[in-house]
Amino acid sequence: MKHLGSQIEYWDGVGATKTFTHPVNLDWLEQVNQNARILDYGCGYGRVMAELSEHGFRDVSGVDVSPALIARGRRLRPDLRFAVLETPPVVSCASGSFDVVLLFAVLTCVPDDGAQRELVSELMRVLAPGGLLYISDVVLQDDERNRDRYATYGERFGAPYGVFATDDGAVFRHHDSAELHAVLSGFDLVDERRIDVVTMNGHRSQAVQLLARKP
Repeated sequence: MKHLGSQIEYWDGVGATKTFTHPVNLDWLEQVNQNARILDYGCGYGRVMAELSEHGFRDVSGVDVSPALIARGRRLRPDLRFAVLETPPVVSCASGSFDVVLLFAVLTCVPDDGAQRELVSELMRVLAPGGLLYISDVVLQDDERNRDRYATYGERFGAPYGVFATDDGAVFRHHDSAELHAVLSGFDLVDERRIDVVTMNGHRSQAVQLLARKP
């Protein structure tokens, strides 16, 4: 599925109009210094960045593959630092540049196993020792609509169970929690919680948030 790449045409088109909703659990960041270097990877239009800034975090930056989403973010919050990822998943920063990295509803947009591992490896690189990786993503849904989508896409393309296509032209992946734990095998898991979210297409779904620390 690596041919899907970053699906940049989708994110620069209809995807750039979407509203993102995964909530930030600020309790998990309670012990993080407000001068901590924070990166929102896959920041979209900066919704999470804005929330962190409004709660007193002073060094927040965001990167995304979509120039259209980055442009939207700059219009909404010209005070925040945005950058386009030119060669994803690579971040143009030195190793150990960040104390916290957020990855909100990003792995769902990267359906390929190898591409997910490459992304998390890059985030491990840019995190300082002891740094936190905060993931929020959608888990496998058990309703008929989603089961049918998983089965249909898997039969057509041999994709892992949980991969599906949306009506507006994107390919996403919902995960078994064990898959997310495996992606984080190089980290120490700090905390985990289940939440309900509204997807960008307006459907209520189950999700999971994971807080992990770089050894």
